Amino acid sequence: MVGRAERSKDFAQEMVQSAASRVGNITAIITTAVVDVAREVGELITDGFEMRDAAKKAEQAQQSQDEDS
Repeated sequence: MVGRAERSKDFAQEMVQSAASRVGNITAIITTAVVDVAREVGELITDGFEMRDAAKKAEQAQQSQDEDS
């Protein structure tokens, strides 16, 4: 028969293991979210650079066309 002390120890051990597992899962979720957010922000900034470059090229083309007219 299992004594009270051993049952208490088993319960405490199970609780610590469960908590550690849950914290690990939550940490993985947060890490994935941070990576995804960083990727999206980087892509947004890249889009901004590309739009700026396209606007400059369009302006240069317009100026060139105006000079030719």
